[in-house]
Amino acid sequence: MKKFAFTLLVVLLVSCSDGDLQIETIDFDDVAVSNCDNLTEDTQLLFKINDAEALILTLQSNVLKNGVLDGSTVTTESSIPNQSKLVYRVFSDNVSSGYFCDDIPPVTPTVTEEVEAGDGLVTIETTVNADSTAYNHTITLSEITLVNDQGERITDLTINEFGEIATPIN
Repeated sequence: MKKFAFTLLVVLLVSCSDGDLQIETIDFDDVAVSNCDNLTEDTQLLFKINDAEALILTLQSNVLKNGVLDGSTVTTESSIPNQSKLVYRVFSDNVSSGYFCDDIPPVTPTVTEEVEAGDGLVTIETTVNADSTAYNHTITLSEITLVNDQGERITDLTINEFGEIATPIN
């Protein structure tokens, strides 16, 4: 009986496969938010570059709200992928902001993997800075689900705090 149980256990262990799922850690916490040109309330493209990886957030139109009153906080939300878009890209080599900002993107590096968020929420809290010269927008991400082309989830996402940006008070 022991031989049978041992054989059954070995067969189960050998026959189980976890597929090609690769669990990755995506960590952009220590990376500053970048954009092209001057930040305004009309800015939609924000990105974070970490060597050969990038996290790209495309905000829906007019989601950055300028016009906070009397030191209050205005909170705005945007759903992913219905209103805003979040993409994680891996490149063949280190990437620069020119890849996102140049009229004609450079030929290299190339994208080796791209994963778009299929679900999530962007929350933006807007306040006026201490000297009343700019609006501070704190952008957080929650409930983000990144699923690759094979339908596999990328787990252990540490991208909850996307970052803080400031737009000038006109």
